[in-house]
Amino acid sequence: MTILDLSADVGLLAVVLATANICIGLLIAVRYSPWRLWPHRRINIFAIHKLTACLLLSSIVIHPIILLFSGSTRWRLMDIAVPVRSPVQPLENTIGAVGLYLIVVVLLTSYFRLWLGRRRWKLFHYLVYAAAVCVFIHGILADPQLKGSAIDPLDGEKVLVESCLLIVALATAWAWRYRLSKERNEL
Repeated sequence: MTILDLSADVGLLAVVLATANICIGLLIAVRYSPWRLWPHRRINIFAIHKLTACLLLSSIVIHPIILLFSGSTRWRLMDIAVPVRSPVQPLENTIGAVGLYLIVVVLLTSYFRLWLGRRRWKLFHYLVYAAAVCVFIHGILADPQLKGSAIDPLDGEKVLVESCLLIVALATAWAWRYRLSKERNEL
């Protein structure tokens, strides 16, 4: 396993964690009760949501830092922090960095949600969708070997990212429909 493979694997882990975190967040948003509904157990989905968010942030930070140890391309810390002028794939890397920075904003504001107030905090929290778009676009467009090769949408890594994107889209549609039906039943 090379440094590039390790970085790509950590990036894929980040995509899976982002997918899980968004899906769990949608359960919280629609006030899903695992006690009343399936699996009929007391599960603290808020704690799981916080855990996946911390793991997600860790994996997103580690993903580019691994590149500092690459022998094939010379990466500097500045190339990772502000990848507009990174040695390879500056557009794709910038999109990924924007996703990271948006996730940092969401996590920081979550720690101050009581001070911010629910409405203002919720507006910040919606940035997670923009961050997810950035993470998915970065995952689909970036060449894991950093050679600028053409995108193969049927490559295993790309299929995983595309599948996660589909899961998030379906979960968002489900949450929207679930909330509408719940509101209708309350009337």
